[in-house]
Amino acid sequence: QVLLAESGGGLVQAGGSLRLSCTASGRPSSSYSMGWFRQASGKDREFVTVISRSGSRTVYADSVKGRFTISRDDAKNMVYLQMNSLEPEDTAVYYCAASHGAGPIPREGAFDYWGQGTQVTVSS
Repeated sequence: QVLLAESGGGLVQAGGSLRLSCTASGRPSSSYSMGWFRQASGKDREFVTVISRSGSRTVYADSVKGRFTISRDDAKNMVYLQMNSLEPEDTAVYYCAASHGAGPIPREGAFDYWGQGTQVTVSS
């Protein structure tokens, strides 16, 4: 079983940038495809992005395409989410997730493990 811990959230002004990190422990991150999801207050959790186990393929939600970038460093058991040109609509709790599948599958049900989340707040 892998344990996931997110970090890097915070308060940023619209147009700014943040980089979220996800640390995997217990099992190597290279065993999983990895994704990011988010949940805004009062809304369902939604898919943001996923990277395949090999790191060769990625999928992004239309709402973040061109602004967010997912990457992984399996030597460090880390996954990152670089978020640029942030908008108030990006405000949410961001969750890191791991899937046993090779991926990338942009669907919440495909993921087996979840972190506790980190808050991102974008002010206008």
